Amino acid sequence: MDLKYLEALAAVAEHGRFSAAARALHTVQSNVSSHVAKLEEELGAVLVDRAVGSLTPEGKVVLARTKRINGEIAAMRADIASMTSHVTGDVSLGIIGTPGRWLLPPFLDELRRQHPDVDAMVVDSTTLALVRLLEGGELDLAVLNAPLEHEELVTTPLFAEEFVVIAPTGHALAALGDREVSFAELEQHELLLGPPGSVMRMQIDTAAARHRVTLRTLAQLDGIRLTATLAFQGYGPAIVPITSIPVWTDRGDWSVLTVTGLPPRQVALAIRRRGMLSAPAAAARDILRSVMRSVARRIPGVTAS
Repeated sequence: MDLKYLEALAAVAEHGRFSAAARALHTVQSNVSSHVAKLEEELGAVLVDRAVGSLTPEGKVVLARTKRINGEIAAMRADIASMTSHVTGDVSLGIIGTPGRWLLPPFLDELRRQHPDVDAMVVDSTTLALVRLLEGGELDLAVLNAPLEHEELVTTPLFAEEFVVIAPTGHALAALGDREVSFAELEQHELLLGPPGSVMRMQIDTAAARHRVTLRTLAQLDGIRLTATLAFQGYGPAIVPITSIPVWTDRGDWSVLTVTGLPPRQVALAIRRRGMLSAPAAAARDILRSVMRSVARRIPGVTAS
């Protein structure tokens, strides 16, 4: 199978038309059409719906594999370059929002210091979105919520951090002061929580169920920073990781309570199970772990794994 065939299919998927794909590849439309047709003949399936210019279900499967193949080719080039000189190339890292705020600055500084010719691209998103990007080959590494059960991905623990309740001044929970609060007490109030099915929400609900409590929601928000911000602004109390409270934030009109019997949030580093990390990605992985061990000592409520 010629790699040009896969390149043509990827260009059609990105640009939607054969003519636009040809311009992107700096060739003529007939070449793109011929390459896609030969790929379809070789695989025995229609990959592009010519009427609308979009991929068929079979085409989407081939495109997913194409992204992985392209990633392996880029990694191979980076590996060879690194063996003949120093580490050079690109690395793409995904990270969930709250750790990104305090982990990325020292990580990027150390990566630049040790490997100045490695270019890092960072994606800030939710665990679910990062899993999709990682399994599709668009990311090399991802820092995300754990535990994660996925056939294509493998995770290693990175750190754990305490959960807290942010209670706006004026709310009944804030009147309790900065102390531990039980699930039985939380059951009496509506809370800002993550969406059902998210890793963090399942962890909180599981702990509540062990205390025979079902928490009530004021709103379900897919974003820790958004959840914390609404609590800071007085909309309602929220259960969030402790580092969602920025270190530069002056103590405002809210209280912070810990929850009795709620285990810490677990965060892990995920990579694809198949294939090898490129030299830049392996370097980034090692630096990320080293930086995490150093930074965790300075952040209350965070423990490096």
